[in-house]
Amino acid sequence: QVHLVESGGGLVQPGGSLTLSCSATGSVSRILAMAWYRQPPGKKRDLVATIPDSYQPTYENAVKGRFTITRNNAKTLVTLQMNNLKPEYTFVYYCNVAALDFETWGQGTQVTVSS
Repeated sequence: QVHLVESGGGLVQPGGSLTLSCSATGSVSRILAMAWYRQPPGKKRDLVATIPDSYQPTYENAVKGRFTITRNNAKTLVTLQMNNLKPEYTFVYYCNVAALDFETWGQGTQVTVSS
């Protein structure tokens, strides 16, 4: 199994930037994909960006060109660089990793975009 710890959320003004980080420990060599999700209040989690092994990252349409997902080769860190943030990007963001036989979520980090 893998344990995830997220950091980097907070309050930012519209047009500003934030970088979310997610540190992974445990059976990281078994991870096949790393991703970030967001969860609106009372709704299910939606995929924001994912970076699978041996494939290019993919993004939810509304964040293309604004957000960048990266990870290190060891799969112990995945980050989400968020630029030109808008108030509608205010959510709790969750880190997610997936393997053949398990999926793990981070605890979530609040991002609030407001003036």
